[in-house]
Amino acid sequence: MGSLYQEVILDLARNPRSKGLVPSADGQSHQINPTCGDDITLQLRLQPSSDRIAAVTWDGHGCAISQASASMLVDVATGLSTPELLGRIALFREAMRSRGAIAPDEALLGDAVALQGVSRYSARVKCAMLAWVAAEGAVADLAIA
Repeated sequence: MGSLYQEVILDLARNPRSKGLVPSADGQSHQINPTCGDDITLQLRLQPSSDRIAAVTWDGHGCAISQASASMLVDVATGLSTPELLGRIALFREAMRSRGAIAPDEALLGDAVALQGVSRYSARVKCAMLAWVAAEGAVADLAIA
């Protein structure tokens, strides 16, 4: 199973989903991992007159884990309401901080379950969390706008 997860991470890092920023974002956040220099700018676009996420776009650079995690977040977030997204981020954070004790729920987190092994390495957890923290910031930016 570990090699399958590794393949998913590498594939998403090489073929990212929704990479590229757009001028029409409703909320945006830029986050940097000072430990390794990974950075991600993430944008949310809402459905008109709604708190539902119509699209997630991002750009950045870094390790395969941070880049794949951003693509995984796109799949999880699209179509959710902002409170639902914040709930998924909390679940992902809990799994990542558990040092392998809590398995991510595939029904709620999709391909992000492939990052389960990362939770055993605290330095790599920051890489996996980078896009998810950026999504939290983008939701906060929505509230300000």
